[in-house]
Amino acid sequence: MPALTYTNIFTADIDRMAEFYGELFGFEENLVSRTPIFRAFFAGGTGLGFNAPDAYDLLGLTPQETPGDRVFQTFDVESQDEVRALTDKARDLGATIVKEPFTTYYGWYQSVLRDPDGNALRINFRGTPE
Repeated sequence: MPALTYTNIFTADIDRMAEFYGELFGFEENLVSRTPIFRAFFAGGTGLGFNAPDAYDLLGLTPQETPGDRVFQTFDVESQDEVRALTDKARDLGATIVKEPFTTYYGWYQSVLRDPDGNALRINFRGTPE
């Protein structure tokens, strides 16, 4: 079965985004893959990367010009308390809260945020409600 090795986010400021996610979740940076246009973190069995705009040319891609969410990241945590604590921490680090922590109709507990670049993300607990 194929495995997802990285999910990458394009950003004009890879240092700011790397600092935000690294500080928020305590992810360890994969220093071996650090370049002037890329930062990466080990993120629980996969990697989270940040690409500077120069990576578009390297990859043969063209930046999308139309607005709107196309993808968002979901980060699982160990408890509802951790969802609440990380949501508060994200706000302190410059995130915008879209939805405060809530229980979904399928029983998970999560918050929805936007990182400092405006990318959507969720902080999620999918265990038994407390």
